[in-house]
Amino acid sequence: MQTISLFDAKTHLSKVVAGLLDGSETEVRILRHGKPVARLMPIEPADTTCRLGCAKGKFLVPDDIDRTNPAILKLFAP
Repeated sequence: MQTISLFDAKTHLSKVVAGLLDGSETEVRILRHGKPVARLMPIEPADTTCRLGCAKGKFLVPDDIDRTNPAILKLFAP
Protein backbone atom coordinates (compact mmCIF):
# COMPACT_ATOMS: atom_id res chain seq x y z
CA MET A 1 0.00 0.00 0.00
CA GLN A 2 1.38 3.33 -1.08
CA THR A 3 0.83 6.54 0.89
CA ILE A 4 1.09 9.91 -0.85
CA SER A 5 0.25 13.52 -0.13
CA LEU A 6 -2.75 15.19 -1.68
CA PHE A 7 -0.45 17.46 -3.69
CA ASP A 8 1.48 14.48 -5.10
CA ALA A 9 -1.78 12.68 -5.86
CA LYS A 10 -2.98 15.65 -7.90
CA THR A 11 0.38 16.10 -9.60
CA HIS A 12 0.94 12.43 -10.47
CA LEU A 13 -2.62 11.10 -10.72
CA SER A 14 -2.07 9.28 -14.01
CA LYS A 15 0.98 7.46 -12.59
CA VAL A 16 -0.95 6.54 -9.43
CA VAL A 17 -3.81 5.15 -11.50
CA ALA A 18 -1.40 3.29 -13.78
CA GLY A 19 0.08 1.57 -10.72
CA LEU A 20 -3.37 0.47 -9.65
CA LEU A 21 -4.22 -0.81 -13.13
CA ASP A 22 -1.02 -2.78 -13.67
CA GLY A 23 -1.28 -4.38 -10.23
CA SER A 24 1.91 -2.95 -8.75
CA GLU A 25 -0.27 -1.20 -6.14
CA THR A 26 -3.45 -2.58 -4.60
CA GLU A 27 -4.37 0.54 -2.66
CA VAL A 28 -3.17 4.13 -2.40
CA ARG A 29 -3.85 6.26 0.68
CA ILE A 30 -3.94 10.00 0.23
CA LEU A 31 -2.87 12.21 3.11
CA ARG A 32 -3.79 15.82 3.75
CA HIS A 33 -1.64 17.55 6.35
CA GLY A 34 -0.32 14.13 7.36
CA LYS A 35 -3.75 12.61 8.01
CA PRO A 36 -5.41 10.02 5.76
CA VAL A 37 -8.40 11.48 3.90
CA ALA A 38 -8.95 9.16 0.94
CA ARG A 39 -8.19 5.72 -0.39
CA LEU A 40 -7.87 4.74 -4.06
CA MET A 41 -8.41 1.15 -5.14
CA PRO A 42 -8.97 -0.43 -8.54
CA ILE A 43 -12.55 -1.29 -9.40
CA GLU A 44 -13.11 -4.97 -10.01
CA PRO A 45 -14.44 -5.53 -13.53
CA ALA A 46 -18.07 -6.59 -13.69
CA ASP A 47 -18.78 -10.16 -14.74
CA THR A 48 -20.36 -9.83 -18.16
CA THR A 49 -20.01 -13.45 -19.21
CA CYS A 50 -23.70 -14.22 -18.81
CA ARG A 51 -25.87 -11.34 -19.92
CA LEU A 52 -28.18 -12.84 -22.51
CA GLY A 53 -30.70 -15.21 -21.07
CA CYS A 54 -29.93 -14.31 -17.48
CA ALA A 55 -33.66 -14.28 -16.67
CA LYS A 56 -34.36 -17.58 -18.43
CA GLY A 57 -36.79 -19.62 -16.37
CA LYS A 58 -37.57 -16.75 -14.00
CA PHE A 59 -40.98 -16.00 -15.54
CA LEU A 60 -43.32 -17.26 -18.23
CA VAL A 61 -44.09 -15.33 -21.39
CA PRO A 62 -47.50 -16.19 -22.81
CA ASP A 63 -47.64 -17.23 -26.46
CA ASP A 64 -50.16 -14.48 -27.21
CA ILE A 65 -48.19 -11.65 -25.59
CA ASP A 66 -48.32 -9.55 -28.74
CA ARG A 67 -51.95 -10.14 -29.71
CA THR A 68 -53.12 -6.83 -28.20
CA ASN A 69 -50.49 -4.74 -30.00
CA PRO A 70 -50.68 -5.23 -33.77
CA ALA A 71 -47.77 -2.85 -34.42
CA ILE A 72 -45.41 -5.05 -32.42
CA LEU A 73 -46.83 -8.19 -34.00
CA LYS A 74 -46.19 -6.71 -37.46
CA LEU A 75 -42.51 -6.08 -36.59
CA PHE A 76 -41.86 -9.68 -35.58
CA ALA A 77 -44.22 -11.68 -37.75
CA PRO A 78 -43.01 -12.81 -41.19
